[in-house]
Amino acid sequence: MTEGQVLDVMRDGFYNIIICSAPMLLISLVVGLVISIFQTVTSIQEQTLTFVPKILSIFIALLVFGSFIMNTLINYVANTWSNFSQFIRPVSS
Repeated sequence: MTEGQVLDVMRDGFYNIIICSAPMLLISLVVGLVISIFQTVTSIQEQTLTFVPKILSIFIALLVFGSFIMNTLINYVANTWSNFSQFIRPVSS
């Protein structure tokens, strides 16, 4: 396996990590920002107020984006396994 192949597999892996985690991270960011603005406006300084809405929003995001994430991961694994023969060098005697 050459360095280029290793870098390609790692790049594809990192890309898929970012693509699969982006919906939950962005939704959590937006919910956290909205709750932070609400806390600032109402002068409520409860630290635990953000946890329940974030957990619920991430759960809903997983329900909505779950099939997209699963399809993305399945395509990545299938592509990696189909190209697996290119990664193995025959042992020379």
